[in-house]
Amino acid sequence: MNSNKISNIKLRTGNQMIAEGAMRAGCKFFAGYPITPASGIYKSMIDLLQQQGDIAISSPDEISALAYCVGASMRGLKTMTATSGPGWALMIETIQYALMTETPVVIAIVQRLGPSTGGATQGAQGDILLAEFATSGGYTIPILCPSNSVECFELSMLAFKWAELLRTPVVILSDKEVGMTTDSVDYFDLKELPSALRVPFQVESISNNYRMYDYQKVSDVPAFAAVGEEWKVTATGSAHNKYGALKKNDLETLEVLHHLEEKIQARKDDLVVVKKDIQIDAQTLVISFGITARTMNESIIQAREEGKKVSSLNILSLFPVPEKEIIKAAEGVKRVVIAEENFSGQYRKVISLIIKEKEIIGVNKIGLMIKPKEILETIL
Repeated sequence: MNSNKISNIKLRTGNQMIAEGAMRAGCKFFAGYPITPASGIYKSMIDLLQQQGDIAISSPDEISALAYCVGASMRGLKTMTATSGPGWALMIETIQYALMTETPVVIAIVQRLGPSTGGATQGAQGDILLAEFATSGGYTIPILCPSNSVECFELSMLAFKWAELLRTPVVILSDKEVGMTTDSVDYFDLKELPSALRVPFQVESISNNYRMYDYQKVSDVPAFAAVGEEWKVTATGSAHNKYGALKKNDLETLEVLHHLEEKIQARKDDLVVVKKDIQIDAQTLVISFGITARTMNESIIQAREEGKKVSSLNILSLFPVPEKEIIKAAEGVKRVVIAEENFSGQYRKVISLIIKEKEIIGVNKIGLMIKPKEILETIL
């Protein structure tokens, strides 16, 4: 092997690669509070940001961490925090504020066994519904879900792109096994995205008076002006019109509330990231994500060695739900198997309405990882 090739292969955890992806995307501010199993992101971001003269803050708690990030983002910086389930529960009020004020921010959630403080060193995939449906009103929070260290890097970059272009919070939903497992990463093969920036406000483009939430179509993303600069910025978590003035039930305020969802839904097909392995005449489709997608891949290999025809779909963008990809992958199969490391089949509940004419089988477990043979047993 070429010596240069060897020198570009490094051992990296998923947590380290989330941090490196954030740095490559242009993150300039991190605030966090240590929590297992997300502390690797916390340490990496503090090390990396300080090395280049940017800002990394050790916060007194998770509430402060996200609030610091939202404030820094309002000044125009790309920002990120990292936590696990208990910390995310504390951040929910502030994530709603970021959504309402259309403030870009990336939150990496490394899942562990719950509920409450649960098992700090036990993996799980039980925060899917908590992460997505944390807002009053059920607004869509884009959620990306890596299954290995390379995907952690690539999806971290993508999270910043989505956050900036859509002026929205974006979640990277990892898990303990992905975050803390060490993989060989070939830096030559890493896919990088062009850096994305929120659209800046220009006086000639809208009006002489800056309206923080102005847009032409309800699905548009408003131009951005930083707090503390030329234009007066009104950032409020209360229901408001395009100026940011507090209103209750006037038509413009209700339109702004619809706009928060429409700007995501109008682009939902562009936000799809999946990896599919479709076999002609397959009888079974297996769907998974995160660490369980790696188990799924092994079960697919074993099933095909036994002569079974089976397809697989690794969903890397859990929300908005990639409905078209799921429907297309399920065409012609008799059974859809959905494997996830939680006891109730959280994502199965979400997508079962999309493919309800199929036989749907859940493979679930808590406290332990799903084994390939447990998926293999469900494949026709």
